[in-house]
Amino acid sequence: MKITMIRHTSVDVEPGICYGQTDVPLKETFPKEAAEVKRKLGEKHFDAVYTSPLTRCVRLADFCGYPDAIRDNRLKELNFGDWEMQRFDEITDPRLQEWYDDYYNVAPTGGESFYDQRLRLESFLNEIKAMGKESVAIFAHGGILLQVMLITGQITLDETFDHQPPYGGIIEIEF
Repeated sequence: MKITMIRHTSVDVEPGICYGQTDVPLKETFPKEAAEVKRKLGEKHFDAVYTSPLTRCVRLADFCGYPDAIRDNRLKELNFGDWEMQRFDEITDPRLQEWYDDYYNVAPTGGESFYDQRLRLESFLNEIKAMGKESVAIFAHGGILLQVMLITGQITLDETFDHQPPYGGIIEIEF
């Protein structure tokens, strides 16, 4: 199965803010960024199109011509729990250092670990693979795109954050 992963466009959030699953607005540059994503997608045919239900992904899918993209909660960004919408450098939770030391296994207070996110994404990927789809598009978040690259062996855990796809980035993967 060929998967075309599309990261949402730039968000209108100050750098350093932990926004995760919060439904944040997009920058005013959305029309220009979205037009570039649509151009890059070109005339590709997909057997199915899926999207995170968060507005920043749904809006891009809609702009690119997929208003009926199937929304799936398993495609949401990492849940940062109590840390959502706080500046990372102002979070006073003592678990923050534990998370920095082992983000893969340690969950933010009230949130989920990177491993938890991987499990829900694997559930989604296994489900669509079992459907026999040949070509699928997924509008999602940076964390989800990183997880797909990890799952398919394109990157290692140690390399994870060296490969963050840009806003509006597109990655094609055989799964």
